[in-house]
Amino acid sequence: MDFGINFEEGIFNTGNLCRLKKLMKKAENGGAFTIGFIGGSITQGSLSSKPETCYAYLVYKWWKGMFPKADFKYINAGIGATSSQFGAARAKSDLLKYSPDFVVAEFSVNDENNDFFMETYEGLIRKIYSSASKPAVLIFNNMRYDNGVSAQERHIKIGKHYGIPCIGIKPVVDKIRDGKIRIRDITPDGLHPNDEGHRLLAESISHFLEKVYSSRNTDESEPPYPAPLTADMYENASRLQNYNYSPAADGFKADNVKQDNITQVFRNGWTACKKGASVTFEAEGTELAVQYRKSVKKPAPVALAVVDGCAEHAVKLDANFDEDWGDCLYMSTLLRHGELKKHTVKVTLTDVDENNAVPFYLASLIFS
Repeated sequence: MDFGINFEEGIFNTGNLCRLKKLMKKAENGGAFTIGFIGGSITQGSLSSKPETCYAYLVYKWWKGMFPKADFKYINAGIGATSSQFGAARAKSDLLKYSPDFVVAEFSVNDENNDFFMETYEGLIRKIYSSASKPAVLIFNNMRYDNGVSAQERHIKIGKHYGIPCIGIKPVVDKIRDGKIRIRDITPDGLHPNDEGHRLLAESISHFLEKVYSSRNTDESEPPYPAPLTADMYENASRLQNYNYSPAADGFKADNVKQDNITQVFRNGWTACKKGASVTFEAEGTELAVQYRKSVKKPAPVALAVVDGCAEHAVKLDANFDEDWGDCLYMSTLLRHGELKKHTVKVTLTDVDENNAVPFYLASLIFS
């Protein structure tokens, strides 16, 4: 279906194209390359009818069709209901270990449009851009179709600071607002695109890539790597799970069920079901966060997280989820811009019902 969308209006920042042009010229002559994506549920492919109709796979197909001599590998590191705060901690294990040559980063409807997520997003972008394979990076800005909510303002600031191309779907949202596109033609819930919506996302990216391709033989040099725009405390974020850390545990047990793919988010953590059960971590840094399961199966346990024994600043971890779409891997920030030292984090179950439908699931501690 042709909606008459001017995809030029979705190019917010052309950026420096040195890496992208080099990649395209290499791919013309053949070789092996990896096309990677990291983001939330839209990147994962939520509400596409099959994985092959997700925008990420369609962009991967563009590369395959444009450069038939090359061999391309597809890496989709999208995980639903997650933000760039988590993305910065998992980028190495879920994406960068595959040495990508081209990466699309998408978190604009998962992050909030504030300074905190501007900093976490910068950490993610710096981690990707400075990684060993030196990938060409593209920032992709989704928006809610129903109300236009997005973190693209902050994300575009990051993109412009690093000379990274920023592409968005604002032209599609504008057509909806003007009544030129019926929202239900491209999204059933105002957020996640259907197959037609995913096609439009892919076209917005491929439109830009085709513009770059047409100018690929015009030389461009890579600018100096700039200093961070924010405090940049998330670039070196790491994640502790039961395969790489053994906390002091009293009543918490390691979940050793094999994780078959990254979207199985409730794996490699710790579970407990008795009041008073506790688990204690030690980690050095200035930023601390815990991930745990919020469940639609109720009642569920409640815990408290205490940093460095400071009970008056304890953070409540309520495993009862108010939404109905499924269990959520929820992240609670415990410390932001704190003192750089080794901190302790103790999580204790405080409210346990004998009729609890599920145990408390602590997925990880994130620190940087």
